Order: sequence, then C-alpha cells, then structure tokens
Amino acid sequence: MFGYVVASWKELTKEQQDRYGAVYCGICRRIQAQSGSGARLGLSYDMAFLALLLMSLYEPEEASGKDACTLHPLKHRPWIDNQFVRYAADMNVVLAYYNCLDDWQDDGKRSAKKMARILEKSLPDIETRYPRQCGAIREGIAKLSELEKADCANPDEPAGVFGSLMAQILTYEEDMWAPDLMQLGDSLGRFIYLLDAALDYDKDKRKGKYNPYLAMGTGKDWPRWKEYLVLTIGRATAAFEKLPLVQDKALLDNILYSGIWMNYKRSGKEEGSTDD
Repeated sequence: MFGYVVASWKELTKEQQDRYGAVYCGICRRIQAQSGSGARLGLSYDMAFLALLLMSLYEPEEASGKDACTLHPLKHRPWIDNQFVRYAADMNVVLAYYNCLDDWQDDGKRSAKKMARILEKSLPDIETRYPRQCGAIREGIAKLSELEKADCANPDEPAGVFGSLMAQILTYEEDMWAPDLMQLGDSLGRFIYLLDAALDYDKDKRKGKYNPYLAMGTGKDWPRWKEYLVLTIGRATAAFEKLPLVQDKALLDNILYSGIWMNYKRSGKEEGSTDD
C-alpha cells in the first residue's frame, strides 16, 4: 500500500520540490546507515510525509548537506537529517518488510522474499527503539490476514485495522498532540486501504484474491466508493488542521489535499460502472 501519500510534484514550487527531495534523500541516507544499503530498495515517498509532518509539529534542529551516493554517483543531492527523518527511515523499513511478505505470499514474487530477508535483519533493533509502533504494525498485519482469510465483506473492518496501525505510526510519542495525530493517522490509513481496494478491484477479481468490495458482492460502485474516500480524508484533514503547523505547511497541504488523489485520478474512475 505504498505510493499513495505523495505530493503532486507539478503543483509544488521549486523551493518546495527541493525541500521534499532533501527529506526523501535524508530518509534514504538514514535507511542505509541504520539498516544497510540493500534496505534502501524499499524506500517510499510516503515516509517523507511522515517526516515532514512531525518536523513541522516539533520543529527539531536539522543537519543538512549535499552528497553523491551509490544510487546517484554523478550528481550531488541535498539531504536533511534529524530525529524524525531517522524515525521515518525505521518505519519505512518495517512497513516495507511486511509489504514484501504480502507480495511473496500473495503473488509468489521471489524478489519480494529476498527483499524481506534483507529488511528482516533490522527489525529487532527497530523494535527496541519503537516497541509500541512495531507491535501495532505486527498485530495489525496479523489481524488483516485473519479478516482476509475470513473473506470479510465489510470494508470498514479491514480499513479500521489499517487505520489503527497508521494512527500508531503517526503518533511519535504520547503527548498533547497524540489525539489529533491518532485521528489523522486513523483516517488516513482508512483512506489508503479503501483506495487500494478500489484500484485493485479488477486485478484482485482476475487473480481470485481477497478484496473487501468483491466480498460485498455488489459489483463495481465507484460513486459509492468515492463517497467513502471523501468521508475518510475529510476526517483526516479535520484532524490535520487542528495541529499548529507552520513549517512546510504548504507542502503538507499539497500532499493531503491533492497528492493523495493522484492515483485515483489516473485510474480514470471518476464515473461509476457496473461489474461485468
């Protein structure tokens, strides 16, 4: 379920693009330092949102620089480093690990199995640093597996599980901001799950894989599915706007109000359709 919480690049200013890229490169550098070079192959721009959100909320001191790397040896790229970039790097590794396991178990991708083994080596250290978050991810993935095996016909159940998982990830620590971060994470997680299910409907039907909308047995219903998405992201942005964000607020707005809809728009499913 990677690739949904991203910026609409063309709508960013040059300054915002540079900032976004520097955070992304910073996460990549920290993944290499904390989990090894191979683990960078699981890097996702989604984690840049996590880092930017927490950086805007807590405003930590930042280190920065410009270097070449093994992935981009010919061009020096700017990077940013701080405690939230490092946190995002760890969460990226954990989520990428379970995503690879899912790809291996569902589709038999040998490359995913190989990648999971690379990522797995770092899990004990990350769990030591963030036991609450890692426990929530592990328990959430297990619960999702149970619901899928039971062919759960209520999309709100698995969406709620993924929402609870994301709520724990967005909540760096249990402080005064935790309730709003929890609500933001929960609603954003529900949105991601429901969008992923809608976009994968045809593929899952073709492959005979679990999909909550297939389990409902009602066929394609894009107008209804869009209502679900609008409702959940509305709850997410309501919680988001309660947070006292100044730094990078415009960039975060781009992601939450525009970027997250890009995959939906690319699908061409603005209008409803019936199942074949």
